[in-house]
Amino acid sequence: MAQRKHETIVPSAKIPPPQRKRTGLSLVHEVVLVFVLCLAQFLSLAAMNQTVAPMLILAKYFDIHDYGNLSWFSAAYSMTVGTFILPSGRLGDIHGHKLIAMIGWAWFSLWSLVCGSCGPTNLIWFSACRAFQGMGPALIIPNALAIIGRTFSIGLKRNLAFACFGAAGPTGAAAGAILSSLVAEKLSWHWCFWFLSMTCAVLVMMSWFIIPLPSSESPSARSSAELTTSMVAGRDLDHNTKAETEGSQQQQEPTFDTLGAITGVTGLVLVNLALNQAPLVGWHIPYIRALLVLGLLSLLAFVCVERRFATHPIVPLRGGSGLQPHAAFVLAIVFTGWSSHGIWVYYLYIFLEHLRGHSALFTSFETSPVAGTGIFFALLTVYLLRRGVSVSLIMFIAMFFFFLGTLLLALTPLHQTYWANTFVAVLLMPGAMNLSFPAATILLSEQLPREKQGMAASLVATVVNYSISCGLGLAGSIHKHALVKAGDRAGLERSGRKPGPALSQTSEVLVGVRLEGMRMAVWLGVALAGFGVVIAGGVWGVQLLVARHRRRRRSRGKKIKDRGEGGDKEQKKGQQKELETASQDLEVGVVHTTRAGGSTKSGSKKKKLSRKGSAATTVRTKNEGSGAVAEGEKGRSTMRVHEEVKSVLKTVDLGFQPPTGEAVRKKSGRRHGNSTRSTGRNQNG
Repeated sequence: MAQRKHETIVPSAKIPPPQRKRTGLSLVHEVVLVFVLCLAQFLSLAAMNQTVAPMLILAKYFDIHDYGNLSWFSAAYSMTVGTFILPSGRLGDIHGHKLIAMIGWAWFSLWSLVCGSCGPTNLIWFSACRAFQGMGPALIIPNALAIIGRTFSIGLKRNLAFACFGAAGPTGAAAGAILSSLVAEKLSWHWCFWFLSMTCAVLVMMSWFIIPLPSSESPSARSSAELTTSMVAGRDLDHNTKAETEGSQQQQEPTFDTLGAITGVTGLVLVNLALNQAPLVGWHIPYIRALLVLGLLSLLAFVCVERRFATHPIVPLRGGSGLQPHAAFVLAIVFTGWSSHGIWVYYLYIFLEHLRGHSALFTSFETSPVAGTGIFFALLTVYLLRRGVSVSLIMFIAMFFFFLGTLLLALTPLHQTYWANTFVAVLLMPGAMNLSFPAATILLSEQLPREKQGMAASLVATVVNYSISCGLGLAGSIHKHALVKAGDRAGLERSGRKPGPALSQTSEVLVGVRLEGMRMAVWLGVALAGFGVVIAGGVWGVQLLVARHRRRRRSRGKKIKDRGEGGDKEQKKGQQKELETASQDLEVGVVHTTRAGGSTKSGSKKKKLSRKGSAATTVRTKNEGSGAVAEGEKGRSTMRVHEEVKSVLKTVDLGFQPPTGEAVRKKSGRRHGNSTRSTGRNQNG
């Protein structure tokens, strides 16, 4: 029975390492599964570039006269991708990740088909269709990450799957730009969306056969957010956390936070709508301000719902069990960096196509190096995280790449060679993308309670996509204002509420005006990225100070511990010396007592024998011999007792203070006095 208790208690004291279980799939099946799931990230960014690379072709088709409507095509898509990621992850937790991913592919296919069917007079409808199209990737991405996390245990396969998923982003952006430009120039821009629709329809069927159902051996009990964070961070949750999560989910199934989803989505959409519509009509229009105020009030209601009423909140905001205050700095870093990235991408294509006069296909080839560097930085990120490089340092480097790439575009002369500023910026930006996302996920997870750390990856993905849309809206307002001012200085006439001449018109004066407006918008991106560098540097510096303080505390505690151990050793040595001194004094006292007692007895016997005369000489000699023998026996007996006491004192608490030599001598003196008095009484008797 005692042995069973020991076997039950000991494993809980040390958490065993996670076991690498087999997926139950063949190698070919695993490769195809990762390929299908990585297509979610690939096609997500490819679809965003469908309206960026062939922007002038779309401007001519829809008869667009300003940049504001062009930015809406990308802003609407990014807005819905970022807004619906968190609710989609919760839907996957409730109804199954495979089902929601298949619905996402079907939705993506449907609205890609509708986008390609828009006519030249359906400009507003086309922007709305782009917004509905963005809901498809929002449904697919978090559930695809969850499927990878539940299928592959922590190890090499999961790391490779994550690296492929990360590299699919810039690769998809480059491929989407090239293919959409090629199709738009050779066939029609409609076929860009129709080919995408057919691809997504095929992926619906492939997902049905390729994606495995969750088994009892897979970690499917965890939510999509938890699986995503553990995969992005390259580490698995410990067994205790898994057990707690499984136990809590067995007791209470997760429910969908309907009120929180309504208030949150409504607030994000209204705020984004105000930011991106303002460049077209101006901030002085009343409904723009009304949209902004209603959106902010809806977001405030969302915060109240999540803090007070939601049992399973979409975003954990409740007191100590929710986001910590430092999480705001991490989200601010992500927002500033990725909003500058959206500005960089959009205005880079404007600079190359509209101002330098390159074709859409040639511009797409100029930006194609992002695919190769994206793969390199995706693998580098996994390597750095595995080597234990500071996550805050990785985040700082990513923000510096955002800042440097945007700054190079802002300073690029119009007629400079491509291999100077432009090429370097194209090489740096994928590093900023692939370094920042996992670093931000880990930093944010550290600011969440253990049971809520899985929300980090989904929250970062939401901020990433939403910030791109917000950045385009803010840059559009500055771009419009700069165009108007530059056009007035150049003496250009305005036509109605339009910020300048039609985009189809080209002249040296117009190119100069548009270049000035573009630079002002890009400088906003530089300012946002610079602000992100400052915040990331502050977070890195604080972590360095905290780590140094902890090292000092550990070294100080070690010194105190060593000093305490040394003091204990010195105290033990001192007590040992005192014990030896006391033993010597005790031996001396015993000898003095023995001698004093023997001399008194011999003196009394001599007095008695002197009265009896010379006849008692022989008796006195015999008595002295017997007394000496008795005294010797008494001394040896006392020494044996002392040795026993000494051995006992060595085995018990050394804090016991044995009697000092002075006390022993006093005690011996008292014994000597008592023996003298007893001898005197005998003589009187």
